[in-house]
Amino acid sequence: MNYIGSKLSLLDFLEKSIDKVAGKDYSVFCDFFAGTGAVGLHFKKQGHQVYANDVQYYSYVLNRHYIGNHRELTFKGLANEMPDLKKVDVGQRKNFVCDYLNGLKGVSGFIFKNYCLGGTQGQHYQRQYFSDENGQRCDAIRMKIENWKEQKKITDDEYYFLLTSLLESVDKQANTASVYGAFLKKLKQSAQKLFVLKPAQLIINEQSHKVFNEDINDLAGKIQGDVLYLDPPYNHRQYATNYHMLETIAKYDDPQIHGKTGLRDYESQKSLYCSRSKVKQAFKDLILKAKVKYIFLSYNNEGLMTPADVKEIMSLRGKYGVFTQEYGRFKADTDQKRDYKAKKTLEYLHYVICQ
Repeated sequence: MNYIGSKLSLLDFLEKSIDKVAGKDYSVFCDFFAGTGAVGLHFKKQGHQVYANDVQYYSYVLNRHYIGNHRELTFKGLANEMPDLKKVDVGQRKNFVCDYLNGLKGVSGFIFKNYCLGGTQGQHYQRQYFSDENGQRCDAIRMKIENWKEQKKITDDEYYFLLTSLLESVDKQANTASVYGAFLKKLKQSAQKLFVLKPAQLIINEQSHKVFNEDINDLAGKIQGDVLYLDPPYNHRQYATNYHMLETIAKYDDPQIHGKTGLRDYESQKSLYCSRSKVKQAFKDLILKAKVKYIFLSYNNEGLMTPADVKEIMSLRGKYGVFTQEYGRFKADTDQKRDYKAKKTLEYLHYVICQ
């Protein structure tokens, strides 16, 4: 998934830098601005116990699967609905269930009625986040997953696996430049393709992991760990507005929506880290609350806080240091006329060894 601030290209830098400071003397890795879970998943693969958190529910869904799920999924509760499932090897049942869902007939549900041209035709706001067919397919699959959950035919682990698979699959055929802050006037080529539900990757290991859906400043004082990795928003862009479609598909709660883009209410998800006037106090509160041995902060040279701000606050907990790495900036589109300040940004990995 193409995600603002994703650290996918920086994973090697992060791991090497963190190991230089903490050595191998840590087991619990806390990723409390988890996003799509790329960093937490990387450290899960390294054998660490991972605690992940994000205030966005779609992010919780992704991390609940990628981090929380660590055993094979059997889908035993679907045996009556899918008699042939018993004949399928356990390791292949994820594919079998996804294939079943791919065969469902599309329905005109909330996504189609509010975010596709066929559903909004003639209304004050005509939206086209997905093709009509993909919107109806999304509704059909999402309804079936919820129905299975309500009837207790699938476990929580299986539920979050299926939701993650849906979010990632439908996102690939979204009619946007990249994020959901706006949709394109005409269906782009990739959005015209029928989306196929593909099973999300499952990382199996012996560790037990924890995933939360809370405000980080409320959570930090309640959880103990070894390494706390922080990757907060750097600027004024609220993730809730850029990924509201994923939030609505994940919750499927028929929200009240408004405006040209069909935004849902996100007042409770507004981040203080996107406010120039509030970010320093919020960050200080977080750093002082954290119950860990090491704190690492990813932040770039265009953030609301300056390197001096970060150093001043993190030094309150102990010995401060910083690593840097240049990398390509995130672009929400490929418009050559857009005036980007620079093609590269400088990533800072600030750290403090807590006393």
